[in-house]
Amino acid sequence: MDTQSTRQAIEVSGVAAPAGHYSHAIVTSGRLLFVAGQVALDEEGNLVGGTDAAAQARQVLSNLRRVVEEAGGRMEDVARTTLYLTRLEDRGPVAEVRKEFFPTPPPANTLLVVASLAAPEYLVEIDAIVALS
Repeated sequence: MDTQSTRQAIEVSGVAAPAGHYSHAIVTSGRLLFVAGQVALDEEGNLVGGTDAAAQARQVLSNLRRVVEEAGGRMEDVARTTLYLTRLEDRGPVAEVRKEFFPTPPPANTLLVVASLAAPEYLVEIDAIVALS
């Protein structure tokens, strides 16, 4: 049995190219890991980044990376993310941070701007689906 996971971007003709650092779709094989929404808390449960959404995003993605690696994966294995922001103006700075963590092709992504996350000081939350080998 082949346990090697594959991850490939699907390029779609007749659909506008992605407007940011994401793929329209990723096809994978292998086992799937569903990662719960991660927020900008350090290992002691302290908020990292204060009111700086980019700093929060960096902690969120660091937490996500730790979860993925603990399960035996890599950030390159992330097939899909959902990004929740509480302020639309944070879209650009958070997108730049995502580029630091996700290779090309980046995972498929959905961005939602919401009124609030689980605590009012959280500005960014990201969940993921990961294809493990």
